Amino acid sequence: MASISEDNGEETPLQVRLNGVATFMGKVGLAVAVAVLAVLLARYFTGNTRNPDGSVQFTKGKTGFNTAINGVIKIFTVAVTILVIAVPEGLPLAVTLTLAYSMRKMMADKALVRRLSACETMGSATTICSDKTGTLTLNEVMTVVEAYVGKKKMNPPYDPSQLQPVSSGLLSEGVVQNTTGNVFVPKGGGEPEISGSPTEKAILSWAVKLGMKFDVIRSESAVLHVLPFNSEKKRGGVAVKRVDSKVHIHWKGAAEIVLSSCTEYLNSNGCAQSIDEDKDFFKEAIDNMAASSLRCVAIAYRSFELDKVPTEEEHLTQWALPEDDLTLLAIVGIKDPCRPGVSDALRTCTDAGVKVRMVTGDNLQTAKAIALECGILHSTADATYPILIEGKDFRALSEKEREEIAKKITVMGRSSPNDKLLLVQALRKGGDVVAVTGDGTNDAPALHEADIGLSMGIQGTEVAKESSDIIILDDNFASVVKVVRWGRSVNANIQKFIQFQLTINVAALVINVVAAISSGDVPLNTVQLLWINLIQDTLGALALATEAPTDHLMHRLPVGRREPLITNIMWRNLLIQALYQVGVLLVLNFSGKSILGLNDETKEHAVNVKNTVIFNAFVLCQIFNEFNARKPDELNIFSGVTKNHLFIGIVGISFVLQIIIIEFLGKFTSSVKLNWAQWLISLGIAVVSWPLALVGKLIPVPDTPLSEYFSRSVRRCRSARST
Repeated sequence: MASISEDNGEETPLQVRLNGVATFMGKVGLAVAVAVLAVLLARYFTGNTRNPDGSVQFTKGKTGFNTAINGVIKIFTVAVTILVIAVPEGLPLAVTLTLAYSMRKMMADKALVRRLSACETMGSATTICSDKTGTLTLNEVMTVVEAYVGKKKMNPPYDPSQLQPVSSGLLSEGVVQNTTGNVFVPKGGGEPEISGSPTEKAILSWAVKLGMKFDVIRSESAVLHVLPFNSEKKRGGVAVKRVDSKVHIHWKGAAEIVLSSCTEYLNSNGCAQSIDEDKDFFKEAIDNMAASSLRCVAIAYRSFELDKVPTEEEHLTQWALPEDDLTLLAIVGIKDPCRPGVSDALRTCTDAGVKVRMVTGDNLQTAKAIALECGILHSTADATYPILIEGKDFRALSEKEREEIAKKITVMGRSSPNDKLLLVQALRKGGDVVAVTGDGTNDAPALHEADIGLSMGIQGTEVAKESSDIIILDDNFASVVKVVRWGRSVNANIQKFIQFQLTINVAALVINVVAAISSGDVPLNTVQLLWINLIQDTLGALALATEAPTDHLMHRLPVGRREPLITNIMWRNLLIQALYQVGVLLVLNFSGKSILGLNDETKEHAVNVKNTVIFNAFVLCQIFNEFNARKPDELNIFSGVTKNHLFIGIVGISFVLQIIIIEFLGKFTSSVKLNWAQWLISLGIAVVSWPLALVGKLIPVPDTPLSEYFSRSVRRCRSARST
């Protein structure tokens, strides 16, 4: 509880990068708005100029006070509007829409999102620390496939004739009393019904086939004290009092750990024999079973003096069961097969640059065999230290050593929940974005500490689920990979929106600033800029935030924690489109009368038509550029567009609304109706953005982010200055 109640208040990787972009855009917008305000005010008070909308002409010394105030207000309104269009207030909307859409769709992929921001964080994941049991393996129909009773390997493992009565009696007592499962035999006969965890069910099924009478054995002994299975000690015990007043303490748990506490074993005759000379035999048997990807469980017991058993209830509940001088009864190997499709899912993760690490409480050899079977390890040559490590060895390292070795670990066996937590902390300090899967209560600290905690919906405890960000409803690792896919889609959709928005911002700002400085007039007035802002923020966010994930996303490297949100590819695309729009529209602004054939028109009408064509062409450019924004790094921008009905609908609505605004709302937007030739010019300017985007994508860009170039330049300058 102490571990999971801590709130570090850290922002997600995307939130950190978004804050940087939003702050930068806001500062640029404010600077440009102040500059435009200063230029327009200077022109207004120092000479002949027009209002920003071009409708009224003012001359210094010939205006009244009210008229001057109105002119200043209109100029100020233009500056504020430029600031509004520059500040990315649509980013929160785009992020929320993308997250909400992804969250709803992820339910169909067996992932229940408990924390909305986890969707996008999963897209930045660089490593996944996965449980083995139930996530990579089925953990459903587990069976005992090998068994050693004494030094004798039972073949087959379910043949009761191979057991001596003494061994059979003690083994049955240990299995029946030291379990959280149950066996119900129908009165009318038939197959017994066995309940409990998959491991318990496998051992109980084995014992039933050996002739164990569950109810009879329970009636012949009484439980004095239970020590439940402990994930730290990897074993659980029980003290029972038999009808003959003898006390037996039974232990069951990780084979090599229980074996280390044994001093004797029951031989084939049912007699206790020293284990010292045969310990290597049992260790080799455990290793062989583990190498066959079997989970090895040892069952042992010891006698205890009745007079030493605490009699008072308070002392009995605090009684630490003796763990030494045990007598080994049996070692069983339980088969837990890999989930179907898990190898393909792991291969997808590898292709996507996401490192999968197995963290399990099982024997290291068992973990190694499962890792080879699943595809986490590709060959036995990979299976060397420090790629494989035991929890106790990792725990013994210093904090700095753990941080250095964590990136090299692929499989951690015999790990405790604290080892898992230490691994997560070391990976995060090293810069990784870490996802963790877990199902037990003791996994809660690691789930809480990780960037993304994924709990299991079937086997997971309530504490694990409460500590997680996403619940995997089918306990399947393949569903974890689908979450990564959706997370990357969230990141990609937000980047598409940012590219789309920045193109508009850069173009609108440059056009208005250049026009204001050169002529004291701006071609895009307040209402027009606000309509453009509506297209880019609300409608643009809706259109681009609902793009479904594609397989293309899983062939990229993860963005991690420090990579910039605006990639070099995005810079290339937005600069090409923005420069094209700025160039064409500035040409129209300064030479529009002759290009549009307006030389014979009155000056006021010619200005209105020219500005309306600029406004219309600019809006149509953004509508057409939405298609380019869908596929920033793919040549075919129309791929899958018909599947996104919302995108098609929004583009259609934007186009229809633009026609209505130009043709019917001229007074509201200070525009005029355009003839068919002027509409064709506007459409022609917009259509060019498609082939331009295609040609632009053929231009290679460096892999190193521009921000890194700037950082290097700054460092070189500082170094030169200090020299």
